[in-house]
Order: sequence, then C-alpha cells, then structure tokens
Amino acid sequence: MSSRILIVEDEAHIADFLMRGLSEEGYGVEHAEDGRIGWLLLNSETWDLVILDWWLPVEDGIQLLRRFRQKNRTTPVLFLTARDAVSERVTGLDAGADDYLTKPFAFDELLARVRAMLRRPGQASAVILEYADIRADL
Repeated sequence: MSSRILIVEDEAHIADFLMRGLSEEGYGVEHAEDGRIGWLLLNSETWDLVILDWWLPVEDGIQLLRRFRQKNRTTPVLFLTARDAVSERVTGLDAGADDYLTKPFAFDELLARVRAMLRRPGQASAVILEYADIRADL
C-alpha cells in the first residue's frame, strides 16, 4: 500500500502541482484548501505525512500544527511556505514541524525530503478507533 500524504495548501496551482507530482511517484494524496478542512481531515483519517502551508484561510498552519501536536500526534509534518526568515523557520520547527522547505522550491528536493521523512523509524500515525460517537486515539 502506498504512503498517504495530506496536502494542506490554499494556493490551487501549488496544490495541483504537488498532487500531480506525488501521485505520479505512487503516493496517495488528498488536499485541503484551508485550515478548517485540514483539521477535519487530520482528525478523520490516518496519514503517513502532512505537507502544510503556513498562510491558510480560517486557521493558519502554525495554529493547526500546534493543535495537532497537542493531541500527541506524531505524523511527520513538512512545512512548505514562502516564509523564509530564520526566525520563521525556527517558529515552524518549534511548533512541531519535522522539516521546513521554502517556496519557491524544486520538486526533486521536496520529493527527497518526503522520502527521508517516510523512512524514519517510529513515525507511525496514531491509531484511531471509532464506534458510534465514541472515539479512542491510541
């Protein structure tokens, strides 16, 4: 089974480019165009990797990532953003990102980072059991 990647990106042309390229490499990809939809998808499905933009409508990527990590989720997260100041990279990594890549970017580099993050041990997504209105994050 191929690795599942969630792309949370509001710029349609970037999201389409990522989805097409990652799909061609054999990954299963889904897209959320804002922080609210990103949050819903993060919590309703199991992901092997998340590619997350900082500037998002409704809820920004930093807030989204902090909430995700507060739930003790260990899914690897790659920040992909135009914010390129050292202080911003530090903020993103301190918020819980596993890697940080600035736009514009080379797809080959992004792909190499995706492969590296997916082969790290101990990065399994949380197991979620649900029955009716009961949900258990294991």
